[in-house]
Amino acid sequence: MMNAFERFGLLINDRIVKTPVGIASMAGIVDASYVLDRAGNIGFAFIGGYSIDKQTMAAAKVLAADGDRKEFLYEDPVEELKTQIALMEKSDVVFGINLRGSSPESFRFLAKALGDTVVYEIDAHCRQPAMVAAGCGEYYLRNPDKLVAAVRALKAEGVWVSVKIRVGVADDDRALAISLWKAGADILHIDLMDAGSAKLRQIRNSCPLLIIANNSITSFDRMKEMLQHGADLVSLARQSDERTLSGLDAAITRYADEEGWYNSPKQLCRGGDIRALAFCCMPVKECPLIPTLERIGMPREEYVRMKLESVKGTPLEHGSQTCFGSLTWCCKNSSPCMFRNMTLKQYDISTKEYMRLKHELSEKIMSRVFP
Repeated sequence: MMNAFERFGLLINDRIVKTPVGIASMAGIVDASYVLDRAGNIGFAFIGGYSIDKQTMAAAKVLAADGDRKEFLYEDPVEELKTQIALMEKSDVVFGINLRGSSPESFRFLAKALGDTVVYEIDAHCRQPAMVAAGCGEYYLRNPDKLVAAVRALKAEGVWVSVKIRVGVADDDRALAISLWKAGADILHIDLMDAGSAKLRQIRNSCPLLIIANNSITSFDRMKEMLQHGADLVSLARQSDERTLSGLDAAITRYADEEGWYNSPKQLCRGGDIRALAFCCMPVKECPLIPTLERIGMPREEYVRMKLESVKGTPLEHGSQTCFGSLTWCCKNSSPCMFRNMTLKQYDISTKEYMRLKHELSEKIMSRVFP
């Protein structure tokens, strides 16, 4: 039986993520106890949001007093978060804390106090006026230089950093993703709102960050759509009930065991993201491959050389009877192809192994596109 890393290949903060299904923060609701009650069907979770300085703690009290929202209220954020972290110590859920801070110093101070056992998630997502006025949440999306400074402050402490954003607020989500990647962020946690998979694909094509897709991902079809367009993981908030989480966990586990690549993209010619270069053929005809190569600044000759070098010494080298003489140029297993299938049978390569090898090829391509 496959173990979690063989199945999904996911590591966060040097820990194996047992399933790409997780829980997103909900202020005043998601704490360690909430996560532990659902731990059997999730691989990761972000508790919070937790306010961590005077400005944001005051804003949380305003929100709570208005009666419209729940908030976590306390006098000492360090002690509160130490308590939460201690509760999660024996859990196999990869643990993160969603934080509302108004300055780089606030994040750095907390990281010094708590250490590197958790993922620090900067809340650039909250749109409550009191929080935005305090200098966090969507304030960061309208002032990306301040968000970059917060990321750098945390990375200076040697910790893993996630950034939770809401699409459609920043001037350019793709430019923001690039800036966060360059600043050292590890994870981009994206509330897609109503933007859908097209926006997700744009962001995936802009950076190599680990991407968590969020918002209304409550069915396997919806989850699969996100994974096929660039997500590595998905998170649930309001519908993070046991039935929904267990259903998604079971479905993606079964799919991964059958297919070999749990978040394989659609082919480029069918709307796939840049990872789908692993399925593309030689650049000899007008198709979406050509403008994609132009967009990433890769000459056709370099693309050919890169793919051939990447499969050297692997079973994807084989396939003299295929269209271009090697499995490296062959399409996704979901597309019918007599010549590809003949080669797989000849060399005793299962379709699951074929997709696993294409996954490895994709990772090599991504490392070349985003050095």
